[in-house]
Amino acid sequence: MKRLTMVLMDGGSGLNIMYTEKLDAMGVDRARIRPTEVPFHSIMPRKQAMLLGQIDLPVAFRGLSNYRMETLTFEVVGFHGTYHAILGRPCYAKFMAVPNYTYLKLKMSGLGRVITVNTSFQRAYKCEVKCCDHAVAIIASRELAAPRKEVAKEAPDPKRSTGSFKPVEGSKEVLIDLDNTEGKTMRIGTTLSSK
Repeated sequence: MKRLTMVLMDGGSGLNIMYTEKLDAMGVDRARIRPTEVPFHSIMPRKQAMLLGQIDLPVAFRGLSNYRMETLTFEVVGFHGTYHAILGRPCYAKFMAVPNYTYLKLKMSGLGRVITVNTSFQRAYKCEVKCCDHAVAIIASRELAAPRKEVAKEAPDPKRSTGSFKPVEGSKEVLIDLDNTEGKTMRIGTTLSSK
C-alpha cells in the first residue's frame, strides 16, 4: 500500500476524510467501504455533501526507529480534494497528538520516545497555494452558481440604514440632550413603569 505525503491535519474538523481517487491510488478495494446515508456540511455554502461510506485504515507516523500506528475511521467522499486526506480531531484524540501550527509540528508518544512530525514553511506554502487555486476553481464552477444567487438574495442591503426601524405604538420622541437643540432624539416607550 502506498503512503500519503500530502495530508492536512485539521484540528477544527470533526471528521477524518479520504477521497476515492486517493483510495484508488493506494490500491484499496472499494468493497471495503461501508455504506452510510449520513450527510455532512460546511464543504460548500448552503449545501450538504453525501458520503460514499466509511472505511477503517491503518495510519502510522514514523521516525527512524520509532513509530506509532492506529486504525482510523475515514469518511469517504467522491469529490476531488487538494490533499490526499484530512485528519481531524478524531485522529488527534486517537494518537493523543499535540499540534503546533506556528512551528508546523505535530508531536505524539511513540515506542518510548516522542515522535515529531514536521514540514517546511515552503511545502506548507505550496500546499496552501494549491488549495486556494482549487477553491477558486470550485467557486467559479456552475455547481455553486445557484447557491451564490440564493445567498445574494438573502444578504442584507448595505444601503439600508440600521437605524431605520418602525417604532412600536406607545412610544414618544425625546431630546437626548436638553441643553443642545441639534435635534438628536431617541424613542422611549410610554407604557414603561416608573422604575
